[in-house]
Amino acid sequence: MSEGQRFQLGTIGALGLSVVSSVSIVICNKALISTLGFTFATTLTSWHLLVTFCSLHVALWMKFFEHKPFDPKAVMGFGILNGTSIGLLNLSLGFNSVGFYQMTKLAIIPCTVLLETLFFSKQFSKKIRFSLTVLLMGVGIATVTDLQLNMLGSVLSLLAVLTTCVAQIMTNTIQKKYKVSSTQLLYQSCPYQALTLFIVGPFLDALLTNKNVFAFKYTPLVLGFIVLSCMISVSVNFSTFLVIGKTSPVTYQVLGHLKTCLVLAFGYVLLHDPFSWRNILGILIAVVGMVLYSYFCTRDAQPKVIEPLTQLSQESESDPLINVENGVNTVSESSPQKLGVWSSDKDLHA
Repeated sequence: MSEGQRFQLGTIGALGLSVVSSVSIVICNKALISTLGFTFATTLTSWHLLVTFCSLHVALWMKFFEHKPFDPKAVMGFGILNGTSIGLLNLSLGFNSVGFYQMTKLAIIPCTVLLETLFFSKQFSKKIRFSLTVLLMGVGIATVTDLQLNMLGSVLSLLAVLTTCVAQIMTNTIQKKYKVSSTQLLYQSCPYQALTLFIVGPFLDALLTNKNVFAFKYTPLVLGFIVLSCMISVSVNFSTFLVIGKTSPVTYQVLGHLKTCLVLAFGYVLLHDPFSWRNILGILIAVVGMVLYSYFCTRDAQPKVIEPLTQLSQESESDPLINVENGVNTVSESSPQKLGVWSSDKDLHA
């Protein structure tokens, strides 16, 4: 098997792992938040990252990967930025309507494209931009409902979009600049992400829910779902770094919207969640956008097949969605019906 074939199989595996683990954790956290009432999303994310770090430390001890230290300032800045982006996304979800939060998520792709064009001189063809437009329009139709605006929520959303875009771009560029794997980067940055969220998490959750995470009644069932969520999060966090490292932040966001469509479809088929013609139409349009994105990327990549593997792995948007591998946010989304109060069913819509 050639190097190129192994690279493609690896990225297909990374995509599959990312989709399966992300959909699984959404289902698990939906039960934890909506059914069991554990609405402390930011604190839960800090536990996810702590368990991920411990798992990677065991893997390092068993020599599954090699520790490769590099610029400690870059690692610390990257880890804190990732943790901050997760906290801002949760705050944005808490202080905005479901519809406005979905618009915030949709804004990440065009913002990423703009930043990469301005600061990295990356070129996105008209066909790629068209396919992304179709995708965003479809996801918007399927998920965006009310668009209630408020100043605080708008500022938080803007900061969340900027920090998320920069963090995901850094995930890709750091791996290539310092020649570290996704596992090595995740292992070194996890402590800073976990510490950031562990410190601010209880305060953010108290602000959003008016409850104290330390005063919550932890039944065996709740503890069981928390442990399950943390175990799945190891796969979610690892696959996120793997996908972005092998492809690009924009491709990862496209994959993220595919997960959104799958979660909606799963909720309708198995959980009998409310579904309308608008949801169906939006998902169909989004799927068309994803297919077009994959097709145009494949066509753009064809003339470069003969290039070395190192160049193939550094292409920005030349990776087809089917052949390719962002505050990693591993909590299911739920938010308040009114300012500053968490609603346990918001995750069913967001």
